[in-house]
Amino acid sequence: MVTSRTVPLPWSNRVKIALGAAKGLAFLHNGPEPVIYRDFKTSNILLDTEYIAKLLDFGLAKAGPQGDKTHVSTRVGTYVYAAPEYVMTGHLTSNSDVYSFGVLLLKILTGRRSMDKKRPSGEQNLVSWARPYLADKRKLYQLVDPRLELNYSLKAVQKIAQLAYSCLSREPKSRPNMDEVVKALTPLQDLNDFAISRKTYSKLVA
Repeated sequence: MVTSRTVPLPWSNRVKIALGAAKGLAFLHNGPEPVIYRDFKTSNILLDTEYIAKLLDFGLAKAGPQGDKTHVSTRVGTYVYAAPEYVMTGHLTSNSDVYSFGVLLLKILTGRRSMDKKRPSGEQNLVSWARPYLADKRKLYQLVDPRLELNYSLKAVQKIAQLAYSCLSREPKSRPNMDEVVKALTPLQDLNDFAISRKTYSKLVA
């Protein structure tokens, strides 16, 4: 979804995909009968020729908790995208989808797989490898897909990294809801602070 074997997906298209997927999850979460997608991952995002994202394969989706219930219980979907509390308890909430969306944001930033056994042991799990970089703007540059060759918005990268860090919070209640995610992503489409030198970048984050 993010890259082919030869040509990396341009930054603007990555942001467009993230926003479209976020809108899809927000729609599900906020409907008259809220739905938790449960198995959100890149292979379940369908792109048209304009890179407009649509969610597909609702086979594992679950109706959200009703009344005074705080969660629904179910077996875990794809583990590398699954929120830690969901893996541990099987308790599913809309916050679980938000965590999965955070994994998508990491893939957009890095161009990496969520799990890649071909990488060194400390880099195989994308979330574990990337988390320390997200909270440190001086290390953030090391996270970004090098195949983009600085053809991305620095401000958008910083905002998406902050958003990913929030979505991947180990504390479910600290994660934003998908409406907040959509609101944060929307203005990033119009940022065009591209193609600057590493020296300039170092000054910006100093």
